[in-house]
Amino acid sequence: MRRCSIDLLVLAGALALSSGPAAADSLIVNGTTRTFTLQAPAAKPAPLVIVLHGKTQSSADMITRTSWPLIARRDGFAAVYPDGLNHAWADSRPDARRAGNPPPEGTDDVAFITQLIAKLVADGIADPKRVYVTGISNGGAMAMTLACERADLFAAAASVVMNLTDESAGACRPARPVPMLLMNGTVDPLIPYQGGRGRSYFAVDGFWSTERTLEFWRRIDGCETKDAATTDLPDRNPSDQSTVTRIDSTCPQGRDVVLYRVNGGGHRMPGHFPDAHFTKLAATLLGPQNGDIDGADTIWAFFARFA
Repeated sequence: MRRCSIDLLVLAGALALSSGPAAADSLIVNGTTRTFTLQAPAAKPAPLVIVLHGKTQSSADMITRTSWPLIARRDGFAAVYPDGLNHAWADSRPDARRAGNPPPEGTDDVAFITQLIAKLVADGIADPKRVYVTGISNGGAMAMTLACERADLFAAAASVVMNLTDESAGACRPARPVPMLLMNGTVDPLIPYQGGRGRSYFAVDGFWSTERTLEFWRRIDGCETKDAATTDLPDRNPSDQSTVTRIDSTCPQGRDVVLYRVNGGGHRMPGHFPDAHFTKLAATLLGPQNGDIDGADTIWAFFARFA
């Protein structure tokens, strides 16, 4: 597929879905109504990317504040934006490792996403061999939980601004290796790059470091423990107070593990769209947002290599 620069599409931001097929829908999971918004592709079946929002967010934030809708339309894949209950996801961490209100007791988000995939495959929208999952923050934790518990469903996964904990790592026993992309900021006040507890008032303790999380996924995928290559990417936006370094791994074919380290980056999705309603407040509470890469475009380029 022809790929054009995402920079040419920036001005279309919040209007991304206005000229493409998208619809709010729902399904019943264990007696509970679960909602999602589907951006259907022109040609079916197509690759499917499941985009999971962060805590306190909703599917609408992923649609209007990331480039996922634009990239899906550009490259012809289906994108689905599910909603977590209480604006949160029931990943494999205990409530003590969560900030704010968790989902209702008994929420089974693995069942929700599994059933959602089955519906989209049965409807002829999604190619079951090309299903991918990504998420930011709590959504990133949920993406890793899905890769751990239902590896059979996913061709690749990606997590943004999230690390593992003892509990989530201990519960991770994937049925097969899953290619994994991590994208974390080194000055994240909520999910500290070095692990432990972040400096934010809203932070909780117990997170692994990004290096340890990277090592975990390398081990799961049978990769070598050392970095294969470290590449400093062009500083295309010097005013954003951050740069990006890509760290590759030496892995068996089809099991790639890669880290995008956002040097000086905060608890933010890199990209060309403001990722919050109040940008100055977000910069104060969450740290800088990198503009050298577009997070969604980078993740999709990784996903597209695996089927």
